[in-house]
Amino acid sequence: MTLTDIKGLAFFDLDGTLLDQHSKITPEVAQAMAQLKENNIIPIIATGRTNLEIKEISAAAGIDSFITMNGQYVLFEGKEVANTIIPKETCRRLAEKTAELNQEIGFYTPDAIRVSGHSENTKNSYAFIHSDLPAIDGTYYEKRDLNMLLILGQTDDEKYHAEFDELTFYRNGPYSIDVVSKGGSKGTGIKALINELDLEGVPTYGFGDGPNDIDLLKACDNKIAMGNAIPELKELATHVTAKNTEGGIVQALKHFNLI
Repeated sequence: MTLTDIKGLAFFDLDGTLLDQHSKITPEVAQAMAQLKENNIIPIIATGRTNLEIKEISAAAGIDSFITMNGQYVLFEGKEVANTIIPKETCRRLAEKTAELNQEIGFYTPDAIRVSGHSENTKNSYAFIHSDLPAIDGTYYEKRDLNMLLILGQTDDEKYHAEFDELTFYRNGPYSIDVVSKGGSKGTGIKALINELDLEGVPTYGFGDGPNDIDLLKACDNKIAMGNAIPELKELATHVTAKNTEGGIVQALKHFNLI
């Protein structure tokens, strides 16, 4: 398929959206993704996770275009479209702040994840999304350019917000906070992809359920909230479908006549 053949772009959050309760792609969803592509609609994963964490998921779904780490890295059919880096000094300061508050921190690149320690909260955080526990390297920010950081803690959100106005924070679960460059979001990743590929005017469809999906939906023409979505997302949505565990993805795609 050439870019001129594309009839639509569909952006999917993962946890609570494209995935089931076990963080897996169901056969029904995999079939729907294949049907989308047959209909010249490009399915694109838009997630807070890094590329490393979604290898099995993307293979199971048959998707090869990604907006990862909340819009900080964008890959379209193998071509890098955007790569936003957090300054090393900012990474160092945040690492020191997490240590001061007796919390851990995760360091994210497209192909690697490291954490400062394996606290009980760290273990719970990765178990919560059914991911392997990363290796420990508390100074990884000195060795690699980082796209995203992960505060591994259940409290003190406001302290980080107050001290780091050059960053944007997304708490998407009880155990951790996604951290990206100021203003970074899935929405900025979507805009970068559309601009880079000159796809303005192509219909867009956004699917999500959580706080970091607000900008995802805002960036799309058709805004679909899952039945399990937070209230703010449902208020923003142009269509609310069933829960991710009740066939919501397939129902919504049929509603818009995409499959």
